[in-house]
Amino acid sequence: MIAISLQSGSSGNCIYVETGGVRLLFDAGICGSAAEGRLAAYGRDIRGVDAVIISHDHSDHARHAGVFQRKYGLPLFITEKTLAASEKRCRLGRLAEVRFFRTGDAVGFGPVTVRTVATPHDGEDGAVFIVESGGKRLGIMTDLGHVFGGLADEVAGLDAVFIESNYDPAMLKAGPYPAFLKRRIQGPSGHISNHESAELLLAGGRLRWACLSHLSGENNDPSVALRTHREVLGGRIGLFTASRQAPTGIFRV
Repeated sequence: MIAISLQSGSSGNCIYVETGGVRLLFDAGICGSAAEGRLAAYGRDIRGVDAVIISHDHSDHARHAGVFQRKYGLPLFITEKTLAASEKRCRLGRLAEVRFFRTGDAVGFGPVTVRTVATPHDGEDGAVFIVESGGKRLGIMTDLGHVFGGLADEVAGLDAVFIESNYDPAMLKAGPYPAFLKRRIQGPSGHISNHESAELLLAGGRLRWACLSHLSGENNDPSVALRTHREVLGGRIGLFTASRQAPTGIFRV
């Protein structure tokens, strides 16, 4: 199994996973030309992707889903509630090939299974994903809301994970955001902090690596996120950060 974060953060999210002869994109928050070019740099053709799977309706995850389908012919997997909310929020345009799943479902792609897990994030009908293939499990877990019940158990079964590490509490407190937005970020339907992410990863006895994702540009910094995780985890797993502007390179599971 290989994975590439093509971009991660409030300006756009998209993760590529390839395993068992199946190629998947998770979220479509970056433009088609960016996704195409970034995949091509690693020898992958976006037109060979088997599906685009959308986590929730926020524009940094869904805004280009229609373009991915119309320009590249990619089937769109999404919940009905998320599609309805995304069409209002992002104006997805004409869609020809939409396949619905329900949050909590497992979706099969030949030898690959994508399990969906509901989140309390304030998107519509949001989900995170666990990709299972050949005895390996990769988590794609951002926009979590909070560390909800059962999440640590899911992490415990993973071999690798893209995990939300959105903000540093001190930076958020001192930062420029208005009070209502700070409350939303720290609230039960917002995002999780560096320390919450690190504590969650303690449950991951099988984890080989974690890529810290969806870092805030104003309330976090890669060096701060990595330092916090190393203070909690020591050297037990490989730690990386996903860029807000560029791909990570290839991770292997």
